[in-house]
Amino acid sequence: MDDVAASGAGFAGVTYSAFSGWADRPSQFAPMLEGELSCDIAVVGGGYAGMAAALRLAERGADVVLLESGFCGWGGSSRNAGYLSNALAGDPQLLRTLYARRLPALIRYADRAAHFTEELIGRLALDCDYEATGNVIAAVSPGQLRRTKRNAEILRGAGADVEFVEGRDFGLPATFLGGVFERAGGLLNPGKFALGLRDALLASGVRTHERTAVRAIEPQAPGAVVSTTGGRVRAERVVLATNAYSRDLAIAPRWLATPVWTSLVETEPLAPERLAATGWTRRVGIITPHTILENYRPTPRGTIMFGTRRLRTAPGALGAREPDDAVVADLVRGFHERFPSLGDVAPRRAWGGWIAMTSSLLPIAGEAAKNVFYAIGCNGHGLAQSPYLGTLLADRLAGDRTHEDLAAVWRTRPRFAPPVFSAPALHAAWTIDRVSDRFQRRRG
Repeated sequence: MDDVAASGAGFAGVTYSAFSGWADRPSQFAPMLEGELSCDIAVVGGGYAGMAAALRLAERGADVVLLESGFCGWGGSSRNAGYLSNALAGDPQLLRTLYARRLPALIRYADRAAHFTEELIGRLALDCDYEATGNVIAAVSPGQLRRTKRNAEILRGAGADVEFVEGRDFGLPATFLGGVFERAGGLLNPGKFALGLRDALLASGVRTHERTAVRAIEPQAPGAVVSTTGGRVRAERVVLATNAYSRDLAIAPRWLATPVWTSLVETEPLAPERLAATGWTRRVGIITPHTILENYRPTPRGTIMFGTRRLRTAPGALGAREPDDAVVADLVRGFHERFPSLGDVAPRRAWGGWIAMTSSLLPIAGEAAKNVFYAIGCNGHGLAQSPYLGTLLADRLAGDRTHEDLAAVWRTRPRFAPPVFSAPALHAAWTIDRVSDRFQRRRG
């Protein structure tokens, strides 16, 4: 995998980065694997789930080897929008239709995941600019407002810690009419969070090997052999914490997850009074309930970060890349629509990352083959859920009974529906959102 591609100027003078805009990449790396090792458990993947699983297993006394093809935190872990959310992905009405009996257990899992990650930040003393603000699913049209009100009722009925709020009274910008306030969680710098986890990992007893691409995993009695570019690891058990990169390994279940590229843009700094003049007086993260959500948040740098809105699939190999000009232009257009008084505020930086989308829109864990386990907690909510899911799986492998939250997302058979996130489907979703926006503007 290419660690860093050249950065350059793109749309309207925006600087594009092939890494993250949240933090600088490390200058020193854990050694590449050379030769052969043996261990109790091998963890493949150094994102949130992999690092959290490896740390917990080491705490439980296991001999752990972690293998990462870039450096730990290189992928979506350091590139996301920094929302620590206690919510599930997907529209609540759809989730209730598809998973009526499971919904309370899934909501409990998501809420506990957010609190777990908050506790992890404190326990490891991670300096990641965390603000316990909560987040709002905020409507930009009367139709969306009615839907968010119904969604708040569905979520509360299933046990979620949410409430319906009116936009102006709550301190949202004028174009956001109100919505579902998620009380738990908040905002943080995901680059600092990911690299802080990496520091904790490198200081632990986990034998970590970066720039070590895994080529194959072969179950062999009594365990499995993990083959890399420079050596092999013989392990009693293996954890796949590969998320968006899962399809690169033949042992991963077919259709386990679809990699989707999501982009972010950050503005130049603006004076606090200009932000307050928009009506955004509460430092809370904002997500819209579009088919493909939009997200807006303030940062400690005095800027506004915004993203998603338009997604890309991966026809070829995953790796370092920069955002597309068309996507950045669309994101900036959306920003000006939501913040018309900030039309002169210039975008300055753009970056993005691969996230894993499951066909169910739910986090999942299970056994891919004998002694080979997987854990995927993304769908755009990996910041809270991936560390928790990795830890729950680690506890199970350490000998604990399956936790009720792990049971809520456990798949007894590694069979999955075909992916629904094709390029035509994503373009259609974006088109529906834009047509809906134009219709609402005409009505207004």
